[in-house]
Amino acid sequence: MPILEGVGVTKYFGGLAAVSNVDFQVDQGEIVGLIGPNGAGKTTLFGLISSAHVLKSGAIKFKGENITGLKPHQICRKGLVRTFQSVKVFPNMSVINNVELGVHFGTSERVTQAQAAEEAAKLLEFVGLSEMALLPTRDLTLANQKLIEVARALATKPEVLLLDEIMAGLNSTETAQTMELVTKIRAQGITIFMIEHVMKAIMSICDRIMVLHHGEKIAEGTPKEIANSKTVIEVYLGE
Repeated sequence: MPILEGVGVTKYFGGLAAVSNVDFQVDQGEIVGLIGPNGAGKTTLFGLISSAHVLKSGAIKFKGENITGLKPHQICRKGLVRTFQSVKVFPNMSVINNVELGVHFGTSERVTQAQAAEEAAKLLEFVGLSEMALLPTRDLTLANQKLIEVARALATKPEVLLLDEIMAGLNSTETAQTMELVTKIRAQGITIFMIEHVMKAIMSICDRIMVLHHGEKIAEGTPKEIANSKTVIEVYLGE
């Protein structure tokens, strides 16, 4: 049984179908890539899964439960968490305080400040930001701010992590380090559904890839199948 599944997922903005009758599934332990041209509906689909947007029709299930219509914080606390295409950190707070927020937000139970600080410190070590823990977040590079977002998402203890273009704007070294981090996250037992334009990353670390174009799913398969798909080459990859 898939851990995350969508059936007939549809969303309109005005008269435009941003996502149109999309079926998808992500199995436990997978890394699944989501690719397509700009405006294809990828981030909108993530917004629908996380309940930032409201479905026009269709349903989304997490661990067999229909989560359509739940609030974003309810979905987060069930273990389904996302990062954002545009980094959304609290710039005037310290790095570790940003991650502590994830610890508190991810549970309805009471967490002491000491417990939150301990968990946040472990996660900053995991993503490689321990030495920057006390710095104001605004002083970090874009690459490191994206790592803060990942650490904050991990602080909520997700079972499925939605990563929205965490490699965008990174240089080749930073991209390689982030690819390694994604595989480390999966090794922790976390399933990953990721939007990415960096084809080297998608083709290297994903088990399967789904392709959207004009809000519709036009292809799905292994990295090799997608790389050889005439349809995908025409609309997205190019020769």
